[in-house]
Amino acid sequence: MTIPTVPTRRGATLAGLLALPLLATTALANEDLIFQGDASFAGPHGGQTIEVALVNVTSGEVMDTATGTVLPENDPTFSFEFPAALEEGNSYEVHYWIDSNFGGGSEGSCDEVGVDHQWLVALEGIGNPVTQVVTHDPSAQTAVCDTFE
Repeated sequence: MTIPTVPTRRGATLAGLLALPLLATTALANEDLIFQGDASFAGPHGGQTIEVALVNVTSGEVMDTATGTVLPENDPTFSFEFPAALEEGNSYEVHYWIDSNFGGGSEGSCDEVGVDHQWLVALEGIGNPVTQVVTHDPSAQTAVCDTFE
C-alpha cells in the first residue's frame, strides 16, 4: 500500500498518518514533538487542510511548518512530528488552523477566526519528548493567521 504524501511549505513531506517526517530546525535542539488531533476533529473538519507551525516563544521564531489533511475516520485525525525541535529552557507554542471556510473565506488562505478554525497551544514539559493531543474546541479559538504569512 502506498501512503499518499502532501508537500509542505518547507519541502518536507507529510506521509499519511503513520510516518510524518518533517525537517528539523538548524538550531540546537534535543527533544521531539508529536502534535496530534483526536477523533473530535473528524466530523467538522474531515477532508479539510490543516497547517501547523511550531513557534519558539522565547525567540519569537517560527521553527517549522507543516501542512496536511484532517482524516475523516481516524483517531488521531492528524499527526505531525517535529524531530529534535524542542530545546530545554525555551518556551514553545503550536499554532494551527484548518481551512474550513465556514460561511465564506478563501480556499488556501487563513481567514478570520470562525471562518477558518484556528488555535494556539502552549507546550509544557520541555526536557522530555512531548506528545500533545488536542481536542476540537471551537470556543477556544485564537487568531494565528499572522504566523503563516
